Amino acid sequence: MILGKLSNKVQHTVGQLKNKIFPGALILMYHRVNEAGSDPWSLCVTPKHFAEHLEVLRQYGYPLHLQQLTKRLSDHQPINRSIVVTFDDGYADNLYHAKPLLEKYEIPATVFVTTGGIDQKREFWWDELERLLLQPGILPDLLRLNINGRTYQWELGEATHYSETERQRDRHCRMGRKLRQYPTLRHTLYRSLYQLLQFLPIYERNKLLDELAIWANAEPVGRSTHRSLSKEEMLALELGGLIEIGAHTVTHPFLSQLPIASQQDEIQHSKDYLEKILGHLITSFSYPHGSYTTETTSIVQEAGFTCACSTILGKVQQHSNFFLLPRVVVEDWDGETFAHWLSRFF
Repeated sequence: MILGKLSNKVQHTVGQLKNKIFPGALILMYHRVNEAGSDPWSLCVTPKHFAEHLEVLRQYGYPLHLQQLTKRLSDHQPINRSIVVTFDDGYADNLYHAKPLLEKYEIPATVFVTTGGIDQKREFWWDELERLLLQPGILPDLLRLNINGRTYQWELGEATHYSETERQRDRHCRMGRKLRQYPTLRHTLYRSLYQLLQFLPIYERNKLLDELAIWANAEPVGRSTHRSLSKEEMLALELGGLIEIGAHTVTHPFLSQLPIASQQDEIQHSKDYLEKILGHLITSFSYPHGSYTTETTSIVQEAGFTCACSTILGKVQQHSNFFLLPRVVVEDWDGETFAHWLSRFF
């Protein structure tokens, strides 16, 4: 036991020394800046907490654009304590809530946009699933769906009724937990359906979501709070040069699950679309879900991107692969918690 404690202390000390000698750079991964009533994937950071994060970033490091970081790497310039803020998906709240705060603190950012969501009234599918299942109201007891030729059936029992009080109670429930740890059968159903829908082609998934909406007697229109950017909003987001737009595919698939030709379409078409709307080259990419293969990284490089962000946990060092840049996920922490978390990396 004593040896174990000593070993842990030695590892911690070695880790601290490495951070001081080789601090490297850190790429932060956000999705949304908004208030969220239900956030099963921890995608939202409140505006208050985001402002606190930006204050901390100013104290801890040197905020850069992603392209500035990769240029420094290319030129073998120091990157120590450099910090890059990135957002995945392209939610409209990146313009209305994130950009004003980034401007206030003069911190650049890169927003990776899923082009298939632009100008769409439909929510991202994981949000639509949350709206149909995890909002207060009454649902039928029995759900039966045919998915990939197989019939699935679920009974909600007491979870057919779900109150606002219960939603508030469960608002911090996260989908990374084991199924038996979910507070209601609605959450279990959400997780089960997510796993069944995640690898489906978009047309099949949307068809099933339409069936689910009819079953739930839900409005077909998505929430304004969860929508993607419009073309005009994307132009406004980039205006001023503080925010760089990057590509995030067309339909946000798991690229590793797609044939090579489909991967090429997803990657190239998203780049072409953004370049047509914005009128300049798009050189930064982010893998949806962090999903890729060796072939995927080659396709990204051949498409003309100069870098790509993964979800590999870690810091960027001089030897980092430009097409597998590590990132760290940021959650809705207050400033003090965020500062303590950040101190582990530098």
